[in-house]
Amino acid sequence: MTRSVWLKADGSVGDWERRRERITAGLEAGVDWVLVDSGDVERVRELGAMDVAAFADPSIEVADDLVESADGDEGVADVDDDSPGGEAGAGPDARIVGKDGEGDGTVELPPDLSGSADLSTLRRSDGRADGAYVRVLGEEYEAFAEAAASDAAYTIVVGEDWTIIPLENLIARIGGETELVAGVADAAEARTAFETLERGVDAVLLDSDDPDEIRRTVEVREETRQERLDLRWATVTAVEPVGSADRVCVDTGSLMDGDEGMLVGSMSRGLFFVHAETAESPYVASRPFRVNAGAVHAYVRTPGGGTNYLAELGSGDEISIVDTAGRTRGAVVGRAKIEKRPMFRVEAAIEPPDADSTEDGADDPGSDSADDADVDGAGDRIETLLQNAETIKIETRDGPRAVTDLEPGVEVLVYYEETARHFGEAVEESIIEQ
Repeated sequence: MTRSVWLKADGSVGDWERRRERITAGLEAGVDWVLVDSGDVERVRELGAMDVAAFADPSIEVADDLVESADGDEGVADVDDDSPGGEAGAGPDARIVGKDGEGDGTVELPPDLSGSADLSTLRRSDGRADGAYVRVLGEEYEAFAEAAASDAAYTIVVGEDWTIIPLENLIARIGGETELVAGVADAAEARTAFETLERGVDAVLLDSDDPDEIRRTVEVREETRQERLDLRWATVTAVEPVGSADRVCVDTGSLMDGDEGMLVGSMSRGLFFVHAETAESPYVASRPFRVNAGAVHAYVRTPGGGTNYLAELGSGDEISIVDTAGRTRGAVVGRAKIEKRPMFRVEAAIEPPDADSTEDGADDPGSDSADDADVDGAGDRIETLLQNAETIKIETRDGPRAVTDLEPGVEVLVYYEETARHFGEAVEESIIEQ
């Protein structure tokens, strides 16, 4: 599930100057959506690029309904391009009903929801509304949110006190049929909403002026988007020079820590942990935004469990940064630099999951089992090509080690899955990689 953060910035926040400051803080923090009144859409577009949702103007809805009633045709009323129903691209990315209507309690809910004006607007075929805003003031509003969800791409639910409002019920009943957005006041409430019933909501609507709280909420979103990979150890069985190849340095738009890098390998089922160039050396300065990842043919792990060939990476693509504990985060590629360089082939043996291991997990480097491990049906061998240079390091039991210092018997950190891949996607298919 891809989580998102919405920021509430409609007229209830205050005058335009206050709304502008809130929206600017949201842009700088990296929120996904801003929710405003319809009259602010153009001004928000001028502040920066982000998805904009706007509350539908009830007066426009009423006027249009009157014209339709008189003429018998839908859509005959003229609507300004900047308002809901205007030209494509001129209005908001999503139109939300419920403010100053039934959704927020301004207009009383009808006894029979089939007579609801807000729900009727959602069900229209002319795209008058894409979502619903509901203040859950009682059980009847919970039922109203459920009814709206069947037609709404986005269902925003705001509770006065989520400790007594059954958010769990809403997640269980409508979480699969709409993008469920829960109103929150701070990052702590956002975390709770994202984690409720393990599945959580799809998004949160934050109502806060505090730039630090906005930033913290975005950080919570990032944490929930992260994969946690089960990394394991593999024993190096061969390290040999293989001549020159086209090598790819992946320069990202993010700074990496000393325990971070990328997962790369010649075989999609087995990827080696290659460190970012965070360490100083006598030869080159540190480049903490860079991973010298290997030859052009190799795979690199991407967010969501996919892979890309290193040769395919370009500016604007997204890759996964991984730390030695298996925690991941996304990073944007700034450039991929390809140059011909001398290479090593590194091969490693993967033991079966139930294989016995010593306490430290390392084989004796001088033993036959390390040099001549026969991984038949009980295990597997994986390999990759890495540049022959002391600045390229992979993670071992003893910490980062230069590829030039690797030798058979050393254990290295890898990600392994018994799954084939086709165009970067895992498939249940027999594919031989050698």
